[in-house]
Amino acid sequence: MKRIRKGDEVIVVTGKDKGRRGTVMRLDGDRVVVENVNVVKKHEKPNPTKSRAGGIVEKEMPLHISNVMLFNPISQKGDRVGVKVLEDGRRVRVFRSSKEVVDV
Repeated sequence: MKRIRKGDEVIVVTGKDKGRRGTVMRLDGDRVVVENVNVVKKHEKPNPTKSRAGGIVEKEMPLHISNVMLFNPISQKGDRVGVKVLEDGRRVRVFRSSKEVVDV
């Protein structure tokens, strides 16, 4: 079970964007793309077949999944995530600090 999923609100714990929060837009293996975090300027060539103009484009680059933590709205901090098996056999994610269920 993935501890971080698309749509989760995460906080960056290391790097140049340390402390910034954002929503996970995409997962690529062990890397995550977070909205408005790790934004870089890329020089792109024009591509008329894809109707793309050339120039300098700002885009979000992926971060390693170990550099983000799931944001806990109760404590207003990043929190580690564990997996718990309920009585009916379902597996759910829980915050390690408070044992609260992340999603139902």
